Amino acid sequence: MNSSVIAKIIPIVIVVLVMFAKDSNATNDSLPVTSIQNVDLARYMGVWYEIARFDHFFQEGCRGSTASYTLLPNREVEVINRCVKEKDNSLREAKGHAWSVDPNGNARLKISFFWPFRTDYWVIDLGWEYEYAVVGSPNRKYLWILARKPVMGKEVYKHILDLVAKQGFDIEKLVRKP
Repeated sequence: MNSSVIAKIIPIVIVVLVMFAKDSNATNDSLPVTSIQNVDLARYMGVWYEIARFDHFFQEGCRGSTASYTLLPNREVEVINRCVKEKDNSLREAKGHAWSVDPNGNARLKISFFWPFRTDYWVIDLGWEYEYAVVGSPNRKYLWILARKPVMGKEVYKHILDLVAKQGFDIEKLVRKP
């Protein structure tokens, strides 16, 4: 391998190692995050609108974010995330797949947008009619509040904030985007 190839690879390796180190060192003295008991994957499929999220580099400059889920014959889930870039109003799209790691309830999944990287996708709250969902990770690094409509009532949003705060998520980090 020549030195220019190595020079290009080293920064990528460093970024990946830092990401994994952050994940493994993320601690919280409160009780562990808990997912709900059961998700009917067929009912969960369709389009979800992002109401709020923890900000991350991969959604930087995004508004109007949606997640579309399609159940595949092998019981994996095709995931298509879309948003509008605030800078130029162009559409950004990311495709991935998810699979249940919780065969009894389907509330705990892994999600990947490019191999070999994957992360936890836990459904930690879900409306009775599947009208909203709260998705997070057990290390509390990721959190999304999703709804079937692009707006959410104040009472429902407050209920969700109370619930995620009790699970140890820092609600001050939530970002609401139109």
